[in-house]
Amino acid sequence: MRKIFLLLLTVHFSLLAAAQDMTALVMKVKAKLDQVNDYEADGKMKTDVSFIKAPIGKVKVFFKKPNKFRLRKDGGISLLPKGGVSVNMNTVFATTDFVALAAGEAVIGGTKTKVVKLLPSNENNDIVLTTMYIDEANLLVKKMITTTKENGTYEIEMTYGQFAQYGLPDKVIFGFNTKDYKLPKGITLEFDDNEKQLTDAEKLKNKKGRVEITYTNYVINKGISDAVFK
Repeated sequence: MRKIFLLLLTVHFSLLAAAQDMTALVMKVKAKLDQVNDYEADGKMKTDVSFIKAPIGKVKVFFKKPNKFRLRKDGGISLLPKGGVSVNMNTVFATTDFVALAAGEAVIGGTKTKVVKLLPSNENNDIVLTTMYIDEANLLVKKMITTTKENGTYEIEMTYGQFAQYGLPDKVIFGFNTKDYKLPKGITLEFDDNEKQLTDAEKLKNKKGRVEITYTNYVINKGISDAVFK
């Protein structure tokens, strides 16, 4: 019994140490992102959803601490799922009220990453679970999978370039399940003939959507009015 007790105690402290290590890593990533009080970014957005014909469009993205975020697209229509647009690194890191768990390692885009699962301590948080793939050497989040209470699960992959020092990506690929998709007004669905007899819910079930935003410029810490987010 003594040996079993010592073994369980060893496992307990090992898990505790791993959790502390992951919390420290997440806080380092957060500190890097915390350099940015606000930003305005220009980019191009490509939408790849099988039942929607959407051209590549220009977008402007705004962020302000702690969690204000807005994407504005030319023409006034954004083809991101409802709720998903606000699921970004800055909003996820807006709080320190979470538990960080080690979940192994993975290679993302040729880079070895630490896999960390973040569980919010506040049960009122809309985010249920976030899995991050962190480039430990450069303190960059390469991939993030977030599950929310109201708006489904979203997967975001990021590549970095000239703004990596701020933890801001040059390209974001945003994936989602179309069953969580809320169609903006004025958008017409284009399904195959064998799907036309199905209900809208059946048509959208198990289909995948993908939005790619390539940023061409960031303006960082120059100040943004709250009116932009209204």
